[in-house]
Amino acid sequence: MSDSLFDDVDGTFVVVVNAENQHSLWPVRLEVPAGWEAVTEPGTRQAALDYVETHWTDIRPASLVRT
Repeated sequence: MSDSLFDDVDGTFVVVVNAENQHSLWPVRLEVPAGWEAVTEPGTRQAALDYVETHWTDIRPASLVRT
């Protein structure tokens, strides 16, 4: 069993995105780190996972996609 906030199946999460268009789940109990922006409203872990699955279809960093 993990004590990590990131693994909390009952936790509340947002999806954050950085300048390279990389996505991550982020527990709302933690401050969003510099360089990342929340792009969803707080919700369930599953809702955040679903958002990432449908919106981050090309996992290459944006700088590689532009070249």
